[in-house]
Amino acid sequence: MNKHKVLFVCIHNSARSQMAEAFLNLDGGNLFTASSAGLEPGVLNPNVVAVMADAGVDIANKKTQSVFDLFKAGEKYDAVITVCDGASAEKCPVFPGKSKRIAWSFADPSSFTGSREEVLAKTSAVRDEIRGQVKQFILEAEKFEFWL
Repeated sequence: MNKHKVLFVCIHNSARSQMAEAFLNLDGGNLFTASSAGLEPGVLNPNVVAVMADAGVDIANKKTQSVFDLFKAGEKYDAVITVCDGASAEKCPVFPGKSKRIAWSFADPSSFTGSREEVLAKTSAVRDEIRGQVKQFILEAEKFEFWL
């Protein structure tokens, strides 16, 4: 069986898209191959690395990458899922082929303020929201007409 290719996109590929990619590969690896990229690739958020490690997922050596580089390289995906706010999601390129565009909205961990403990708690909450959404996506995957 061929795995469905999914690309997660956010602004910097430093937090939300990285978490979504890791969770889809971990929890849905038998059905999916996930990647992630950013509109303006940045540096991996150390708070995200920490909360993912707390969840048993090591993303410390992940690199950020540009969605436009993947687009220019001719990569094709069954689904492109934006995990940023709607205005930013509109900047994402349209990938050729049968890519289905899906928008999920999550708070940006890079915008969190407060003590380290408060920032980590907020980042953990986003991590858990993302994992829940990914699990729901996996459960509903066979219902999606675009997989056919």
